[in-house]
Amino acid sequence: MSSGQPSDNDEPEEPRAVCVREPDDDPLHEEEEDTDEDRALTRTASPQAGRKSAGDSGSSRLELGGTGRGSSASDSLFSWISRRTIRTGPFVDPARDHFRIMTRLYSSMSPATDSVNLSTQTHGAVFNLEYSPDGSVLTVACEQTEVLLFDPVSSRHIKTLVEAHEDCVNNIRFLDNRLFATCSDDTTIALWDLRKLNSKVCSLHGHASWVKNIEYDTHTRLLVTSGFDGNVITWDTNRFTEDGCPHKKFFHTRYLMRMRLTPDCSKMLISTSSGYLLILHDLDLTQSLEVGSYRMLRARRAPLGTEGSSAGSRSGGTRHTTDGKAHPHREGLSPRNSLEVLTPEIPGERDRGNCITSLQLHPKGWATLLRCSSNMDDQEWTCVYEFQEGAPPRPPVSPRCSLRLTHYIEEANVGRGYIKELCFSPDGRLICSPYGYGVRLLAFDENCAELADCMPVRTALLREVRSIYSHSDVVLTTKFSPTHCQLASGCLSGRVALYQPHF
Repeated sequence: MSSGQPSDNDEPEEPRAVCVREPDDDPLHEEEEDTDEDRALTRTASPQAGRKSAGDSGSSRLELGGTGRGSSASDSLFSWISRRTIRTGPFVDPARDHFRIMTRLYSSMSPATDSVNLSTQTHGAVFNLEYSPDGSVLTVACEQTEVLLFDPVSSRHIKTLVEAHEDCVNNIRFLDNRLFATCSDDTTIALWDLRKLNSKVCSLHGHASWVKNIEYDTHTRLLVTSGFDGNVITWDTNRFTEDGCPHKKFFHTRYLMRMRLTPDCSKMLISTSSGYLLILHDLDLTQSLEVGSYRMLRARRAPLGTEGSSAGSRSGGTRHTTDGKAHPHREGLSPRNSLEVLTPEIPGERDRGNCITSLQLHPKGWATLLRCSSNMDDQEWTCVYEFQEGAPPRPPVSPRCSLRLTHYIEEANVGRGYIKELCFSPDGRLICSPYGYGVRLLAFDENCAELADCMPVRTALLREVRSIYSHSDVVLTTKFSPTHCQLASGCLSGRVALYQPHF
């Protein structure tokens, strides 16, 4: 029993839950401090229950006790188990110790001998890589109108969609294990079915300029796209036909570069070429926002002053709010889709502007990952910003502060003018970043711990786990497999490399 376990002489309390653990077998028992909540949830329901539980040997058991409040006890117990599963600390859930094995595997990553090599073909540069959710298909978005499909396990070429679009294919997004969407500089989005690749399911028209990325809200089944026309458009895939599907403009801003949804689809993040990061909180994609472009987005980015530096230390950069006319809280409207505009703090770039070229989100929604370049295009940085969660303050007294810079590293300034797409590993412990003619695996600390387990008090450098150079040209995009210990990268000359542990 833990130090907080009452003796049989204690007065019995109202039954809640019985949690009996064998100290010799339970890895959570070793050197773990019990919180008040732990002590409360491990109290026996009665002296008799305590003696009965103590008499059981050879296995650990979990019992629900009591009468009258059985439902609330069950809810408390399972919420406690959930918190124990994700709690920080070295002795938590044995299942989480698998990261040590994964760390060793990723540290030994090497190019596979049968990596995909199509540099003799005419599909051009590789702009994006995307695995199907079950990891059975790897899709490749190419510069010269093509989409390539491979079996990532055998590296076997499955099919080439020769004229998937009429211009560069920029991004691919799977809706499920069979349906996926592609977008292009030809201003269209196309839906495809893996079971019938001879033709598109449908083409979607609505953007006026290059379409750069695609997101998908699994709750509403709305496809969300953004382009260089500054528009974010939603498409109702519940009602698509061969002629397309209903769509509407959801948001518009100038200088739009990338748009992402958090894993729970509660926030939308938009990066801009002017160095601003827009966050829509409490997202509701069924409402259209007529907010236009803000004066602050057109204004020149000012250096951080004393007040701005103070804000930056708390939120990762200068923060702005819209005027009363545009702010939904101040009009007494719904708090959904409230807008926050940030200037993320970039190391070494306090007095100069920057462009946020790549935007990714932690798979658990804990942080955002940015690739930034200076306005002079002579420096590149990879930065991690933690989401500062909590109840938003009451406007208009003060705006919320949502991001804090936790980790960063300077990148090789190779391949100027090209966007380099980085990615998180499926468990969020590693970052793969294009690095010159290769890739670089980065971690939050030397143990490849989770971000929540190694949150620094002050901004820290990302740790390099391994660098792999396997291309003859600049690497533009990387992607982890969601199911296998595998990594893929694509370069400017059109080669796709696969990486796997070397035994």
